[in-house]
Amino acid sequence: MTAKTGKNYWLMKSEPDVFSIEDLAKAPKKTTHWDGVRNYQARNFMRDSMKIGDMVFFYHSNADPSGIAGVAEVVKEGYPDFSAFDPKDVHFDEKSDSKNPTWMMVDIKHVETFKNLLPLEELRKSSALKDMVLLQKGSRLSVQPVTAEQWQAVLKLAKSKLA
Repeated sequence: MTAKTGKNYWLMKSEPDVFSIEDLAKAPKKTTHWDGVRNYQARNFMRDSMKIGDMVFFYHSNADPSGIAGVAEVVKEGYPDFSAFDPKDVHFDEKSDSKNPTWMMVDIKHVETFKNLLPLEELRKSSALKDMVLLQKGSRLSVQPVTAEQWQAVLKLAKSKLA
């Protein structure tokens, strides 16, 4: 969290053919729950650290090219991921118990779709982003922290209206 803004910054990954930033922008109230996360570290970020008002980079993964597509805001803090309890859902987890849930989710709201996707290769070229979790070898987390400095650097690269 930055002392200046009181916010944390995050990057959340989604495959655009499954759920894109355009889907988020078209969702009712431009808001959706971020379900289906099945990694303990990513779950812990959503459960323990993500707060209302935190800002999120929406990253299109497994795309050609992959990159940051825009910005969202956390509008509901961590709560049980109900998709884990539904045997018909692709994210069903038979070991998850509704009385003591394993998996959590947050709600996010669309803020901005960048005019142009900011490709991973362009992010790699920025010295200001050399320590960004996304750019570290072997980093595969679908939910990851972003520093305030990295946040501002990405907004500038993307020519965001938020910069």
